[in-house]
Amino acid sequence: MTSAGARWVEGYVQAWESNDPEQVRALFAEDAVYLTAPDHEPRRGHDQIVEGWLEDRDEPGEWSFDWNILHEDDGFVLVQGRTQYPAEKDYLNLWVVRLDAGGRATEFTEWYMPRKHRG
Repeated sequence: MTSAGARWVEGYVQAWESNDPEQVRALFAEDAVYLTAPDHEPRRGHDQIVEGWLEDRDEPGEWSFDWNILHEDDGFVLVQGRTQYPAEKDYLNLWVVRLDAGGRATEFTEWYMPRKHRG
């Protein structure tokens, strides 16, 4: 059986591929907080999250993302990933996700660390 965290990450990747505002919105609780880095001003609520997502969007086919869940417990999920943009850059990712009972994120924080690009 797939965990709530895995279902959420799979939904995130699908939204990342489509950039569909409704898919993005479905990932997050209405009053969710989304931090693109721990020290940045958070995006708060559906409107800011969707707006920021679309402003920063990646186009389909420009990237790939491999991931695994490091830890999941009672709505708290740690995800390790690697995002590769073959034309220009690579990142290692760490995501901290807090999920509500319905499987939507109430908080999402991402850390990303650039890697030497291997093209």
